[in-house]
Amino acid sequence: MSTTQQSVTLSFIGNEPVTGDGIFFKAFAPSLSENLADDFANVSQEQANQAIEKAAEAFPVYAKLSGAQRADFLDAIAAEIEAIGDELIERAVLESGLPTGRISGERGRTTGQLRMFANVLREGSWVDARINPAMPDRQPLPRPDLRRMLVPLGPVVVFGASNFPLAFSVAGGDTASALAAGCPVVVKAHPSHPGTSSLVGQAIVSAAQKTGMPDGVFSLLHADIEVAQQLVAHPAVKAVGFTGSRAGGLALLRVAQSRPEPIPVYAEMSAVNPFVVLPGAISQETGPNSATTVAAGLAGSITLGVGQFCTNPGLVFLLDSPKTQVFLETVAEKIRASAPATMLNAGICQAYQKGVQQNRIIPGVHVLAEADTDAESSQTQGRPTILSTTAPIFLSSPALGEEVFGPTSLVVVCETEAELEECLTTLEGQLTATIYATPAELTFSSVDWVSLLQAKAGRVLFGGYPTGVEVSEAMTHGGPFPATSDSRSTSVGTAAILRFVRPVTYQSFPDELLPPALQNDNPLNIWRNVDGKISK
Repeated sequence: MSTTQQSVTLSFIGNEPVTGDGIFFKAFAPSLSENLADDFANVSQEQANQAIEKAAEAFPVYAKLSGAQRADFLDAIAAEIEAIGDELIERAVLESGLPTGRISGERGRTTGQLRMFANVLREGSWVDARINPAMPDRQPLPRPDLRRMLVPLGPVVVFGASNFPLAFSVAGGDTASALAAGCPVVVKAHPSHPGTSSLVGQAIVSAAQKTGMPDGVFSLLHADIEVAQQLVAHPAVKAVGFTGSRAGGLALLRVAQSRPEPIPVYAEMSAVNPFVVLPGAISQETGPNSATTVAAGLAGSITLGVGQFCTNPGLVFLLDSPKTQVFLETVAEKIRASAPATMLNAGICQAYQKGVQQNRIIPGVHVLAEADTDAESSQTQGRPTILSTTAPIFLSSPALGEEVFGPTSLVVVCETEAELEECLTTLEGQLTATIYATPAELTFSSVDWVSLLQAKAGRVLFGGYPTGVEVSEAMTHGGPFPATSDSRSTSVGTAAILRFVRPVTYQSFPDELLPPALQNDNPLNIWRNVDGKISK
């Protein structure tokens, strides 16, 4: 079947497929620079309210389901997504311009993180059960029986991301972690990949029906900006997950904070992910600590996925050394040899071109290299470009520290450690910060480079390249503002579930009325903190 001709037009209000009452729009194929055949319709404000109201009705039922029941639901979602087969891959490739291999891998990541959270639920200790048994004879005052655990917040609104049409979209990490926590989810689909979103939405609805979930545990809405903001303003909504631009994230944050009951917005927004190279790390002629090796890897990281990763290294800081020129020449060579490629949509491509142009005309900023091949506007392509400047120019031009989303980076050459320290100190919050150095350079420097970078980022790398986020227990994908709106959280890994829960203490309850996680005989057989000791 040709994906350009299929009719994927539906939103879902709970289990009910609906055609939106709002304006119609087309999906866009960036590699073709043309609209696709099928029509989509945004939902009206009334329809959006219906989705939230269904979620509110589903919440008390869904929140009381066992971890095993919710785990079965997540496993079923993963299976239903896989069952779509090539149709999903083809549609996502068409709507995103990303290659088949990348989308196939992203589908695997999507289903993998759903199953990861299912495993977390079955094991059960994530609820952080803490028990202080009663001490009626304690002097001078008795202690009541106190039992604490995490419980779900309530309905969550998730905004799909443009750059990950599967892994950070309809069934992505925000949705998976919120559903795992016991929260119904209403997803606002990203307009760049509406067909992909509808296919995945249908898969989640099918999984919900097959596993007996309450109607309203999930909804998928195609919606305009005004309706999307009203989703956040609805009094039944208790949290928001967002991945996108700083302007978009801040707009939602303002709505959430201006409500009579403010709610948390977990927004991933903007990062340039500094990449710091000290002289010792590139002092060798060959091998991993050579200027050519590190520079070649950096160029690959900058251009990976047409630079459309939130962890793309957009700023490179070099402490000048005899190998600096070799480093710069190698980066330039690799960038010139790289090929322009299709970006996610025309708006992102235009913003990329504008951002590069604005930086390159700043006095003291030079084009170190750009791809030898011109970008094809008919294929919405971005041309890899690397710029260079000095520390004084960088420090006097605040715009150079802002994100340019795409296959570009700015190299800042610093003459002294003091210059480098000042440059890093001026940076905003980041998702990642990478440092290439020898242990001796970090141990004996007058500057505590690791502490400086730790203060700026949620993930600090010693060597390696930041474009790649492992989905695991120990991952932090977050960081100080404006990388995210709440630096205490992560949107990737098992700890992401903690964004959508709150603690509750039960005092002096009869054992049979307590949640199973807090009952005396520990029927779930989970790890619990009992008077300061961890046990089962």
